[in-house]
Order: sequence, then C-alpha cells, then structure tokens
Amino acid sequence: MEDESHNRNDCEEAIHKIYHFLDGELTDERRAQIEKHLDDCPPCGAAFDFETELRKVIADHCRDRVPDSLKEKIASRINHEIASDSKL
Repeated sequence: MEDESHNRNDCEEAIHKIYHFLDGELTDERRAQIEKHLDDCPPCGAAFDFETELRKVIADHCRDRVPDSLKEKIASRINHEIASDSKL
C-alpha cells in the first residue's frame, strides 16, 4: 500500500513538473529524476508526449504576424496608461 502511495506521489510530482521540464527550468539532477520517472511510468510518459506534441502543434500553427497597426495601438495605450499613472 505504501508503495502505491509513493508511486502516486511520484506521478503527481512528474506531472506537475512537466512544464518546468519542457521549459528547461529544472536542475540537471531534478531533470534526470523526472526523465527516469517518465521513462518508467507509461501514463506519465504519455502525458509528457501529449504536452510535447501540443507544444509543437501550437508552435507550428500559431505564427500569425501581428499587424503593425495593432502594435502601435497597444504601445500608444501603454504609454497613455503610464502617463496617467505618473500624474497621480
């Protein structure tokens, strides 16, 4: 019973750390621990594979260029807000 709880905790930790793993935010030691768990645990490995593929799909299909006019409107609004805040 304790072993199942330990595995569940490992799974919860691995799933929680998937995004940190993918973003390269883990220490080498922690990355190796998570990687080993992902290799040894099919459900967690599948979750990792899904997140990896999802990131690829998003990166490949979400490359729309922001129109310069929108960038200018946003910059103008930010500058206006900054100017308003500095008057307070």
